[in-house]
Amino acid sequence: MIENRRLLIIGYVWPEPKSSAAGIRMMQLIEIFKDNDWEITFASPAANSNFMFDLESISVNKIAIQLNNKSFDEFILNLMPAAVMYDRFMMEEQFGWRVAEQCPDALRILDTEDLHCLRHARQVAAKEKRLLVQTDLFSDLAKREIASIWRCDCSLIISEYEMKLLHDVYNVSSTLLYYLPLLVEPITKVKTKKYASFEERNHFIFIGNFLHEPNVDAVMFLKKEVWPIIRETLPTDQLHVYGAYPSQKILELNKPQQGFFVMGRVGDAKAVVEQAKISLAPLRIGAGLKGKLIESMQCGTPYITTTIGSEGINGEQDNKNYIADTAIDFATAAIKLYSDKKLWQKAQAKGLQVINSRFDKLLFHQHFMQHIKTLLSNCDAHRLSNFTGSMLVHHLLNSTKYMSKWIEAKNKTGN
Repeated sequence: MIENRRLLIIGYVWPEPKSSAAGIRMMQLIEIFKDNDWEITFASPAANSNFMFDLESISVNKIAIQLNNKSFDEFILNLMPAAVMYDRFMMEEQFGWRVAEQCPDALRILDTEDLHCLRHARQVAAKEKRLLVQTDLFSDLAKREIASIWRCDCSLIISEYEMKLLHDVYNVSSTLLYYLPLLVEPITKVKTKKYASFEERNHFIFIGNFLHEPNVDAVMFLKKEVWPIIRETLPTDQLHVYGAYPSQKILELNKPQQGFFVMGRVGDAKAVVEQAKISLAPLRIGAGLKGKLIESMQCGTPYITTTIGSEGINGEQDNKNYIADTAIDFATAAIKLYSDKKLWQKAQAKGLQVINSRFDKLLFHQHFMQHIKTLLSNCDAHRLSNFTGSMLVHHLLNSTKYMSKWIEAKNKTGN
């Protein structure tokens, strides 16, 4: 029995589950700990947003904290959490040394969201119009992120592809990694009976947060290269683009006369996805697990995506018919799926199977919490087997610590 069940989550941003998969992911993690009677405090240096979730409505303490300020030391010392979860490696870099100094016994958990170094490597290669090479993966960003993973007792990895990459390319010990994908309620037969039929659905859909560069790239690719091919065969059909925080560049893509509609933010994403016939996700850069595809399968809406988009979705299950990487192949696959009822129904059934066999939250909740309990009860031994992590914590304390103190002193003097 764990006496101390206090969890401190240090958030990069305040969770917005209606804006991004990252927000959904964070709320899922909060739900797991709350279901196991943990007392949760969510702290962040980020500014409030109009769309952030009301954490206090679910009895999660919401605390604003400051970067490079010793007030955090007193705060965490008073809280004395059993575990601290960092929302992305940047928060571990900023606050990890303070946590290690003030609460050395607290379990250190890193939720990577996705591997930022992989996303960055792909983005660099794409901008230079070349294939990804291994040296792209050894960037300064990668050194920071992988060091953060070593310093933590447990890093939550959202995709099996990234688990393999961390093990094979970065040689991270498997004892430090825990596979935990996006988790959803299983889809029942009662739910499937409520789905709109093939005949009742219309048009294509894309959905994604436009603060996320892979989504911007995907929509630009759709507009310039994919949609003209689809439109030529299906001249009366439309593509509806939804997503939070669209830039002016995205808004200017709105061309109703071409059947290309930029709709902006939507309050209930599932409501619009459930009415669409096909979800398009031509993701050419990015990492992690794609929440838009999980959502499409939940809504019984078949999708077409890329090799990168499909990472972590299907596992060993064959779903190659709905993956395409060139504009012509992507458009051809989309047209075929849109026009063939039997193929569409087969794709829908495949999606339901994937959801229930790979992302059902009941498959993960209990095992994950047992893993956390085991780490809590064996934390000293766990850390003794991770000398690299201890070494990196030592250097973090002796470098980032004094840089932070210098910034804090500079801020006080105003110089």
